[in-house]
Amino acid sequence: MSRKILALFTSLLAALLLAAGLTPAHAKSAPADLGAPVAQTHAHNDYEHTRPLYDALSHGFVSVEADVWLVDGELLIAHDKEDLDPTRTLKGLYLEPLREIAKGKGRSAYPGWDGSLQLLIDIKTDGESTYAAIEKALAEYPQVFTKYSQGKMKQGPVTAVISGNRPLQTMTDATVRRGFYDGRSTDLRSGISPSLMPLVSENWTKLFTWQGVGEMPAAERAKLVDYVTTAHDAGYTVRFWATNDVDGPAREALWKELAAAGVDYINTDDLAGLEAFLTA
Repeated sequence: MSRKILALFTSLLAALLLAAGLTPAHAKSAPADLGAPVAQTHAHNDYEHTRPLYDALSHGFVSVEADVWLVDGELLIAHDKEDLDPTRTLKGLYLEPLREIAKGKGRSAYPGWDGSLQLLIDIKTDGESTYAAIEKALAEYPQVFTKYSQGKMKQGPVTAVISGNRPLQTMTDATVRRGFYDGRSTDLRSGISPSLMPLVSENWTKLFTWQGVGEMPAAERAKLVDYVTTAHDAGYTVRFWATNDVDGPAREALWKELAAAGVDYINTDDLAGLEAFLTA
């Protein structure tokens, strides 16, 4: 089959799936083999795995990350603009599967689990318009997502945290929302309520130089412990990105320090590797 014919066939298949309300992700995904949730796990760029969401859940991950672009009114999932595909949507890859997963399991992402799966939505396009579209999409799943309303929180099976281009003032002013703000290190002592900002994320290299080679400098270990303690005292959870994620002794040494310090979400693309490390 020539490339031209193959491309035509692929486009036709995508159009048929979209017309049926499906995406290729629906077609190839099977129900996840859910086990026990593994604390401190975060699937960085989760959508790049063979089965977005499902692969992470099969390894017990409690947080998954999706990069979102608003294109012609549609919320698309991709890391880079050139990788955008109209068949890979937030709804198709995450929202619909999460509704199905939460059904019949005590309204939980994992059977018998009283926690809430974190869906970290990283906005890549304009913050205001994209966030508005995300809120509209999340509102279609009232039984799935944690909700803030008139100063009160109602936990759902999934909590959506908004990262990237976050419209802080809009989110602060909202009396009803299903999106929660992902803070930065500069917000650590801001006094922002955890009902708005439950998570504080930061680029590891902005605060630390150590990437797992040799002993962690005592000053940096103390800084890490103080950072996590300060966050937890304020009611926030902690995540770092840009940590060493190359399999080997250095990554294991770094993971040991992160786990020991109580970092809530350890960032990785290696689902099996982090699961094995934390459950060893």
